[in-house]
Amino acid sequence: MRIYGDSISGNCLKVKWVAEHLRLPFEWIETSVLTGETRTPAFLAMNPAGQVPLIVLDDGRPLSQSNAIILYLAEGSALIPGDAFARAKMLEWMFWEQYSHEPYVAVARFQMLYLGKPREELEQRLVERGAQALARLETQLRQTPFLVGEQVTLADVALVAYTRVAHEGGFDLALYPAVKAWVGRTEAALGII
Repeated sequence: MRIYGDSISGNCLKVKWVAEHLRLPFEWIETSVLTGETRTPAFLAMNPAGQVPLIVLDDGRPLSQSNAIILYLAEGSALIPGDAFARAKMLEWMFWEQYSHEPYVAVARFQMLYLGKPREELEQRLVERGAQALARLETQLRQTPFLVGEQVTLADVALVAYTRVAHEGGFDLALYPAVKAWVGRTEAALGII
C-alpha cells in the first residue's frame, strides 16, 4: 500500500498513525500541498480532487478522505467498537471533526504557521468556532477518558490530529485541561511522538 501524504497535515498523519498502530505495511510518499504536488497530472489521475491523504492499495484501487481511509484500514480492529451504539458514537465524533473542528482549528493553524498571519488578523469566526470546538471536547473529556468511553477509537485519532497542535493556531490548551490530558493519553495509546 502507498500512502500519499503531507507531513504538515493532521489529516495525513492520522492515516499514517493508524497504519503504524496496526502494523500495516506501507510506503509513505511525501506529497507537498504547498508546492503543488497534489495538482500534477499524475496525482490528479489518482485523485481528481487533488487532495492528500490518498492511499493506493496493492491492487491499484485509490481511496481518499482521511476518515474514510482510517475506517478502511482499521476494519476489524479494536479501534472500531464492536457495539453498534459505540461505533455510531465514534462516527458521530468523526463527522463532527470534519465539520465543526478541523475547518476552524486546522485552518487557524495553517494561516498562522504556514501563511504567517498574526492571530489578530485571523477571521474572528475561526477563532470563536475553534474555541467552541475545544470547549465541546473539554465537556466530553471531563466525563470519559476517551471520546467514546474507556478505550481509544478512531474518534480519538481523528480529533487528536489537529487538537495536539492547536497552539500553532493560537489556541491555548492550558484552558482545556481535560483535552490536554486526553491528548497525552491518546498519543501514548497510539505511540505518537
